Amino acid sequence: MMVIGLIGVLLAIALPRYGDYRDRMKVADAVRDIGVIAAKLSQYALDNRDFPDTLVQIGWTQADPWGNPYQYLAMAGANVGQKRKDRALHPLNSDFDLYSMGPDGRSVPPLTANASQDDIIRANDGAFIGKASDY
Repeated sequence: MMVIGLIGVLLAIALPRYGDYRDRMKVADAVRDIGVIAAKLSQYALDNRDFPDTLVQIGWTQADPWGNPYQYLAMAGANVGQKRKDRALHPLNSDFDLYSMGPDGRSVPPLTANASQDDIIRANDGAFIGKASDY
């Protein structure tokens, strides 16, 4: 009986920690992917003197760790309403916007919205890549 109780206690401790670990690894994968995509976009812009219209043009078709497509918007020609904004409502980037919609698969342009807090974003023209809630 003691052994069964001990196993139950260990499982109660281990399972939530494993879930947290998996969540952190998915965020780390999204951060890495955004860094790779950003480098490919920059190389494309150097070669073609402009950013592509879609991620398919750089050969990126992979979804984020939660199964959603990465979101991309070239700032040249973008409407003000399309640009993602920080808490002061300034655009996050001047070259291109690139982000994952996070685990909930929902997002809206201002980072202050609840739907955007779990997004993995690229901000300050690549100086920051991480969770929107940490920005």
